[in-house]
Amino acid sequence: MNPARIVLVAAQGILIVVQAELLARAIAHLDPLVLPWLAVTVAARAVVSWAYSLHNQRGAAKRKADLRVELLRRAESRPSGGEFATLLTKGLDALDPYYGGYVPQLTAAVVIPPIVLLRLGFADLTSMVIVLVTLPLVPVFGALIGLRTRDVTERQWEMLNRLGGHFRDVVVGLPTLRAFNRTEHQAGVIRTMADAHRQVTMGALRVAFLSGLVLELVCSLAVALVAVPIGLRLLDGGMSLEAALVVLVLTPEAFLPLRALGTRFHAGAEGLAVLARAERVLAEPRPRRGKTTTVLGEIRLDDVTVTYPGRSRPALHRVSLVVEPGERVAVTGPSGAGKSTLLHLLLGFVTPDSGRILVNGVDLADVDLHHWRRELAWVPQSPHLFAMSIADNLRLGLPDASDDALRAAAHAAGAEEFIAELRDGYDTVLGERGTGLSSGQRQRLALARAYLRDAPLVLLDEPTARLDPRSESAIVTAAESLLVGRTSLIVAHRPALRALADRTLHLHQGRA
Repeated sequence: MNPARIVLVAAQGILIVVQAELLARAIAHLDPLVLPWLAVTVAARAVVSWAYSLHNQRGAAKRKADLRVELLRRAESRPSGGEFATLLTKGLDALDPYYGGYVPQLTAAVVIPPIVLLRLGFADLTSMVIVLVTLPLVPVFGALIGLRTRDVTERQWEMLNRLGGHFRDVVVGLPTLRAFNRTEHQAGVIRTMADAHRQVTMGALRVAFLSGLVLELVCSLAVALVAVPIGLRLLDGGMSLEAALVVLVLTPEAFLPLRALGTRFHAGAEGLAVLARAERVLAEPRPRRGKTTTVLGEIRLDDVTVTYPGRSRPALHRVSLVVEPGERVAVTGPSGAGKSTLLHLLLGFVTPDSGRILVNGVDLADVDLHHWRRELAWVPQSPHLFAMSIADNLRLGLPDASDDALRAAAHAAGAEEFIAELRDGYDTVLGERGTGLSSGQRQRLALARAYLRDAPLVLLDEPTARLDPRSESAIVTAAESLLVGRTSLIVAHRPALRALADRTLHLHQGRA
């Protein structure tokens, strides 16, 4: 536990006891001189509570920021999508009530009741025993309902994760959906998912209300078990008024942290589910960053197997492949056969579960990842163009490239003609993901970016997918220029692109 948090909670517990003492003395003895001290104690308790809340909020913000940085670093070495974006945004925001509410309240529930019980023991041993016996009933009932809450909240988060991920992916593919008149269908899918999320959320709220009712009932009965005997003993003269008031004021304070803990648990349950998901992401094996450097030569895959988490069937199963320097290999196969996984292995996005990848005789797991990626040029199916100028987008892989090299790369990729037609030429600022350009133009800019990088290994992931014949022809011509003298793996379905390769590797259900 955080030492500062424990000190502040202990100070609250002591002030609770002092406040009860002063209040009981003021009422029992009708002593107005106690009232200023009582006011000071109440004010001090308010200040300590404010400091405790501020400390917890800052701690929660720091923990959330650290976790977001860790996840963003992990995003550099793993493919990410809509679900990962949901985790980084809405998901991590759910950690505020967990780290800022539930965890601090857990500390209060551990520290404050013993302080209160100690004072109750000096005031009335019988009342302390009753509270000591009934106090564990609150966490027992809270745990029983909490198990149900955890399951419901995990389902709620899973539905939100799927909804957020699907919505992001739909927004990204909206132009394609409009072109094929499928927007209404996807709107219906999102409506169905949103309704399912609403139902799960309402179920979680019902469980939360049930928990609140049960905990309030248990605490009320426990306080009554103390109050009734105190009242009877007070009438019989077996107890002083001051001691009775101290017991009656402190008994609810002993139960209050545990009652609040139940409420905080429901508020922070989503954060707990998000934290579990984030820890699973961070626990995924990541590419090792060795100190070895290598010069590109022969690439050899030796019995490589890759299985993604949550899937029983391997994406690649015992694949062996040798790519000689300067050789062009086309990779074909149906959707889901493992073609993109093969490229992701070479990019360092995933690591083999078994087998090895050797580059010029050196295990890729022992190679410095940043140095290795400088040997690569990658053109994915849907290249990402950022909301900045065309020149800046082309220089992503080589920031110091000269203007002459920039134009030469654009010319080689067949992009120079349409860039010249733009109002600001290479200084034209694009929309995010290249909004305003056609698919063929975006692919040509991606090829120009790869050409400018001048890397010895080129990875092409279906660059002609979803293009019309004219754009496909331009991309194939540009790709042919790019591949001259370079080792390359080309994921391709269409014959025109496969014709650029020296040989073809066919994948089916992860097998070569």
